[in-house]
Amino acid sequence: MAFSATQIRRGMVLVFEGDPCRVIEFRHHTPGNLRAMVQAKLKNLRTGSSFEHRFRAADTIVKADMETHELEFMYQGGDSYHFMNAENYDQIELDEEALGDSAPWMQSGLKILAEYYNGRPIGIQLPNSMVFEIVETAPVVRGATKTASSKPAKLENGVTVNVPEFVEQGTRVRVNPNTGEYLDRAKD
Repeated sequence: MAFSATQIRRGMVLVFEGDPCRVIEFRHHTPGNLRAMVQAKLKNLRTGSSFEHRFRAADTIVKADMETHELEFMYQGGDSYHFMNAENYDQIELDEEALGDSAPWMQSGLKILAEYYNGRPIGIQLPNSMVFEIVETAPVVRGATKTASSKPAKLENGVTVNVPEFVEQGTRVRVNPNTGEYLDRAKD
């Protein structure tokens, strides 16, 4: 479906040079006696690269037909990650390149949202928090508080995050996988 470039909005997915691109930021401006234009920062969903492009007000753009499906991670085999579509039980295989920075966060039974373009998954969205056990960290410093400095801790999935000084090895913690940030100790 084609529409005017002046109708671009943040979060929209457009087809730009044959690839689906999400609008990260946009600014519509009309400089003096010149024609109106839309300056947009786009992220290519297939390659992951970000770039800027200036659209003229007269340009027509095409909105990408995107679908979203819930997938459940089943297992990893070599460089392939195997998922099951929760709606129709189809099995899908994604490689490490398609998952990008999300690959180390995969754990059995994890439910994710996958965005599809032309029938193929092109991007995934992880939950906002996940629980992991700390397998390696420095010993607890006596008198440490939450506002004190932090220390690195290795999680059971191999990812290292910064945790407060009072957190010890074997503790289960909640982490935001999108930012790699410690949230709090998990309440079991």
